[in-house]
Amino acid sequence: MFCPVSFVAANSSYVRNLGYFSQVRQNISKFTEASIYFAPMQNDIQRQILGAMLLVLRPIARALLRAGIGYREFAEISKNAFVDVAGKDYGLRGRPTNISRVAVMTGLTRKEVRRIRDKSEKGDEISLAKLTPMSQVMHRWYTEDEFTSENGVPLVLDFDAEGPSFAGLVKKFGGDIPPGAMRTELKRIGAVEELESGQLHALTRSIVGLDDHEKLVRGLAHVMYPAALSLVHNLAVNGTNESWVHASAFTQSVRQTDLSKPALAR
Repeated sequence: MFCPVSFVAANSSYVRNLGYFSQVRQNISKFTEASIYFAPMQNDIQRQILGAMLLVLRPIARALLRAGIGYREFAEISKNAFVDVAGKDYGLRGRPTNISRVAVMTGLTRKEVRRIRDKSEKGDEISLAKLTPMSQVMHRWYTEDEFTSENGVPLVLDFDAEGPSFAGLVKKFGGDIPPGAMRTELKRIGAVEELESGQLHALTRSIVGLDDHEKLVRGLAHVMYPAALSLVHNLAVNGTNESWVHASAFTQSVRQTDLSKPALAR
């Protein structure tokens, strides 16, 4: 039985970043009025649910961006999740939901649903249909003859020059991203080093800006997943004795100065 328990301290830092429980309803109302575009036919219940989802997604987005993962990757795995659940949970007479019904339920096109299903059947659920601009730039830096030496090592590139340059690399393979913005982000995640000369040196082909990625993976798999699973299960059984324990604790008694103490930092 899952038993996720959350503890949130009421201090200014936590309130600003996450919102504590006594403010959740206020935050949801604020977000639904100001920060989210809703289709005219969406009702108040859907607005409240999507407002709450925005609260959940903000810290997730923060963690993913630190790991060098952007919206494109997140959107792709989200499509996989919607197609998978719609296909498995809403079929008739024990059969998977057909492609047309999945398209109706998820808002995806039938072509997109078919693509995702085909990819899933091949065991390739989390690969991307297309590399992100940062990944594309680093991949090409390591593979294109124009930007590598004779033995295949990425060249140290001037930011902008007549010959091979970082700006030229980005213009060719980075979509509409300005070279300066690409340089800033690649430096931030540790994929590129800027030398004293102003030249750029490729450090790694991998786009991962998080030193301890395993901690994030464990948190998502062993904290957020059980909590989300128990929430959905309890909605389905609707308060019967088959409910799972899903508890949260809130206190206003934790002082800002106590947050750095080891017992509360864990």
